[in-house]
Amino acid sequence: MPSHSTSAQATPLARLWHWSQRQAPLLLIFTTLIWGCNAVAARLAVGEISPMMLTTARWGICCVALWFSARREISAHWRALRPHWRYIAVMGTAGFTAFNALFYTAAHHTTAINIAIIQGTIPVLVLMGGFLVAGLRSTPIQLLGVGITLAGIVVVASRGELAVLTGLGFNVGDVWILLASLLYAGYMLGLRRRPAVPPVVFFAALAAVAALASLPLLALEVARGEFFMPTATGWALMLFVGLLPSFVSQITFIQAVALIGPARAGVYMNLTPIFGPLLAVLVLGEPLSLYHGVALALVLGGIWIAEHLGQRRA
Repeated sequence: MPSHSTSAQATPLARLWHWSQRQAPLLLIFTTLIWGCNAVAARLAVGEISPMMLTTARWGICCVALWFSARREISAHWRALRPHWRYIAVMGTAGFTAFNALFYTAAHHTTAINIAIIQGTIPVLVLMGGFLVAGLRSTPIQLLGVGITLAGIVVVASRGELAVLTGLGFNVGDVWILLASLLYAGYMLGLRRRPAVPPVVFFAALAAVAALASLPLLALEVARGEFFMPTATGWALMLFVGLLPSFVSQITFIQAVALIGPARAGVYMNLTPIFGPLLAVLVLGEPLSLYHGVALALVLGGIWIAEHLGQRRA
């Protein structure tokens, strides 16, 4: 993405680049706020639009927005992606389509608060995956942080009740959002092999794969009689998730990472499990229980130990 475009000829993404050079922290706060809003949108979508329709529409709308805003970059670099089509297919299907399908289906069975807290464990799941699968080194303190964060997941999933834990009576929605978070952690680990093309071009390729890969899921939803035409609220939510969590927030995050680096930008991801529960209480009126506070403290504390104390010791 050229950073030297003049204001007269600059694309919207190029203009965003110039603006964000001075405002990276604000962009990251905006990004995590939108990600927190996505958990609320998932709950609002229940009964308004079917989960697979929302997944398909999300990435279809995102692809249209990417074409109008970044078609020059996409046209100039798409051929460089052809040798990596298998990698792109796996990344787009697992990291985007499967993640969103599980995410929006989970919202039919669990609260936005639970979704946001469990989703907030992704940074530590990445660390754990790097240690177990990718062979990356981890310090004992980092592993302690992983354990504390996983304890937070257990508290959320068990609703703070020992009987639920011993009887394995977990909410299926919590299980699905945990599986979705594991898939996204794998996606983030896979980004280490990203082809050498502009980030927005790579993102566009993944979004196109995600839109195509969601079509069989939508067809299955129709065949099972679970599809229904979106309501007016459903159409509005479709536009929201297609333009903000899928398109705008991804672009702002890409720009911020390019400006201040992944380590500093990654710290801001910890705001998502804070914004999500707050918005769920304010917008949806969901009750915030004591176990939610305990779980949130464990999740954020574990992330802080793993990302800060662990890295210092390393």
